[in-house]
Amino acid sequence: MRLWSLFLLPLLCLPARVRSEDYADATVIVRGSETIASTSDEFVCATIDWWPPEKCNYDQCPWERASVLNLDLTNPLLAKAIQAFSPLRIRVGGSLQDQVLYGTPNLGLPCDPFTKVSSGLFGFSQGCITLERWDDINDMFLKTGAVVTFGLNALRGRQQTRKGVWGGPWNSSNAREFIEYTVLKNYPIDSWEFGNELSGSGVGASVSAEQYGKDLVELQTIISELYGDSNKPLVVAPGGFYDQKWFAQLLDVSGPNVLNAMTHHIYNLGAGNDPQVPNRILNPQYLSRTSDTFRSLQLTIQRHGPWSAPWVGESGGAYNSGSRLVSNTFLNSFWYLDQLGQSAKYDTKVYCRQTLIGGNYGLLDTETFVPNPDYYSALLWHQLMGTGVLSVDISGSSYLRAYVHCAKQKGGVTLLLLNLHRTMGFMVSVRNDLNVNLAEGQGIRRDSAFVHGLKRTVSWVGSKASDGFSKREEYHLSSKDGNPFARTMLLNGAPLELTEDGGIPSLYPVEVSVNSPIYVAPLTIAFVVFPDFEAEACGR
Repeated sequence: MRLWSLFLLPLLCLPARVRSEDYADATVIVRGSETIASTSDEFVCATIDWWPPEKCNYDQCPWERASVLNLDLTNPLLAKAIQAFSPLRIRVGGSLQDQVLYGTPNLGLPCDPFTKVSSGLFGFSQGCITLERWDDINDMFLKTGAVVTFGLNALRGRQQTRKGVWGGPWNSSNAREFIEYTVLKNYPIDSWEFGNELSGSGVGASVSAEQYGKDLVELQTIISELYGDSNKPLVVAPGGFYDQKWFAQLLDVSGPNVLNAMTHHIYNLGAGNDPQVPNRILNPQYLSRTSDTFRSLQLTIQRHGPWSAPWVGESGGAYNSGSRLVSNTFLNSFWYLDQLGQSAKYDTKVYCRQTLIGGNYGLLDTETFVPNPDYYSALLWHQLMGTGVLSVDISGSSYLRAYVHCAKQKGGVTLLLLNLHRTMGFMVSVRNDLNVNLAEGQGIRRDSAFVHGLKRTVSWVGSKASDGFSKREEYHLSSKDGNPFARTMLLNGAPLELTEDGGIPSLYPVEVSVNSPIYVAPLTIAFVVFPDFEAEACGR
């Protein structure tokens, strides 16, 4: 029997009704007096990569025409998918970024696309984007209201000094002319990113932190000269895997107010062909490991560059184009939403999902442009989770994950609940710590007697709900036919599908009395909005 069948077996045996032994009680206590971190308004971000159709992994070639150079920019589903976020941040970049030339007048070379070359980085030659294509891309960005982060070639002019190591200063002439053209055309680039996966030991190539820092100073100088003081874009870098020593040195060398954000990449689920990917997604201890990275980067920035901020510049779960059996299914949303929740707790301002379209991990299907389940998870996060991050304590099983933010564009809070358990549901009671002072470090997982007392004495929202008529809004996400590998997601039991005219469907909640507990079924996700929750930090 295949691994996927073994994974599904306990799910297929679930009874239709919830019996008393099928669920456990859990209590969530929200600390609403102050925020512990904040995100940006464009926290949810997705990438458009450079990979050509010839990019293949594990005997499959899942990129087709999803590259910066060949993506169908006129497809109406693409525009509608971006516009639904109003706005969506899009990061243009990826592995071939440091082999991209810009077809400016003084390039001095033919502006040709990538071709397969065994001796090239990642098996491809240099490639070039014409100014006409850049115009078309920006026309699409302007029409859809996208917030754009563009990744620049940071290897231009350097020489390989030994295997995997590149030295010498950056040749900025081609990039400068490209940026100058962008300014002339008044294209609203939010941020310029410098390089892709060149930090630390690098992926395919690496550059020392000392040289990289000097080159960032030059890039910041170029941007200041070309933009002046008005509407100057951010400079972000290095767009690579986190290496504490390298990242700290980069901040030290570049100095104050040069690097506005530190971008790092995360692929914590393993290779795209690894059969353990689905089990890792549902392992709470495994998922929590990335908190160490988020925490360490936050501390590194605080100590070496408090003028900067942490961003996740690229994250696709499984690397090498994602998992063709997992990355585009409902199951992947447990990993994705948990990543958004974890990273936000450590002041991450932007989280860029690999990809908007392309590979197996696209928010949109590469062939049809129809949204995959993670698209709707991203859209719900964007619509419901505000920028203020609150602390939360939770009793019960570690398989119930909980994250709380101030609600988006309204009062109260939004709670995200992820049930990673295959067979156990959770009956969740939500409480407010309004009149409770929890000692630091005394999480309620450690003291069930304390929680039992809280259930009797603590108001769930405070005085606002004392009349008993307050409602909460629930958005329950589940998979079609109870199959976690389904490509169709259900919202409150109804399939999320495009409208008759190809539009993104409206995402409506069900209203429930706040006095009832929240039932989160096995392998389901719930966003719950409490409009009347008394959270002092969310009213500021």
